[in-house]
Amino acid sequence: MNVVGDVLGAPRGAPAVTVEVALGDRAYPIHIGPGLLGRAGELVRAALPKAGRAFVVSDETVAGLYLEPLAATLEAAGLAWTGHIVPAGEASKSVGRLEALLDAMLGFGLERGTPVIALGGGVVGDLAGFAAAVALRGVPLVQIPTTLLSQVDSSVGGKTAVNSRHGKNLIGAFHQPRLVLADTDTLDSLPPRELLAGYAETAKYGLIGDAGFWDWLEANGAALLAGDARGRAEAIAVSCRAKAAVVAADEREAGQRALLNLGHTFGHALEAETGYGAALLHGEAVAIGMVMAFDLSHRIGLCPGQDVARVRRHLEAVGLPVRPDPARSWDIDRLMGHMARDKKVEDGRVTFVVADGIGKAHLKRDVPAAAVRETLAAALS
Repeated sequence: MNVVGDVLGAPRGAPAVTVEVALGDRAYPIHIGPGLLGRAGELVRAALPKAGRAFVVSDETVAGLYLEPLAATLEAAGLAWTGHIVPAGEASKSVGRLEALLDAMLGFGLERGTPVIALGGGVVGDLAGFAAAVALRGVPLVQIPTTLLSQVDSSVGGKTAVNSRHGKNLIGAFHQPRLVLADTDTLDSLPPRELLAGYAETAKYGLIGDAGFWDWLEANGAALLAGDARGRAEAIAVSCRAKAAVVAADEREAGQRALLNLGHTFGHALEAETGYGAALLHGEAVAIGMVMAFDLSHRIGLCPGQDVARVRRHLEAVGLPVRPDPARSWDIDRLMGHMARDKKVEDGRVTFVVADGIGKAHLKRDVPAAAVRETLAAALS
């Protein structure tokens, strides 16, 4: 998964990068760069030339910023449209919101060739993507991610879902988009905390299989977060190339794709315990979870201690949390219970993403429960 060199070596001022997700007759492009929202109409029209209408899904925050310019470009391309706006936040990834969205889509007179356009972050992308997967047994999906987290991760690869009271993303489907437009200008409107949450998913790609990208992030991550537009575009392109390669090799997470869940087993347990709300953003939970995954790897004799310290040091230096909130009361048994409902459980055993070092992640199905408890106890102490 070493993809850092060809992107990071691009000249300054280079035009938008296009990454192809190679899935045969279901292949699709990811366009990355500034100004893409203003070209959305022509790009949707090029990807779906027979479409005459579009159904746009967004949230209250993003719609206030970007729905009007998107509408203008759709109309200029001859695409009639209607919109459905949901509240911002993880609570919108619910069965109730899904039902309301599907009702609105069918009431619009959705046809099998009508694209659903997800304009927003990961919540909107997951919700709209799942609705597109099940409405009329599947309609075209276009992802226009507006957060760093969704641009580097959730908009690519076709995983769509809503949450259940039993856990995160437990009700969903694989449904690949026809087109992804990652307009880097939209990152300028992100609150710093949201940008940091996306950085955690970006850093994940270096920890999984590209030590050179992790080196680059250690040197350039702070500038990227401070507003370096070229650095942001480069990091997004590297992340998307890495994810595209994994998705092409293992679309439905039969093996290698599960590596993209580094830190997520711990992180999802923390999110479940905090109620999937603003107290702990998904990317923050992933950052904590990645530190815990490397600590667990060290405890079972795989990862050198200096790599654990290096992961913790960099994530903390850029401003991400690296341990659960010490002011909160945590219960190890409850966290273990949440992990037991993880999607990667097989025969009652949790599969963990562990690492032999930075850039050397792999799956392990026989992690001793005692080591997991020790990791949780150390993080919570």
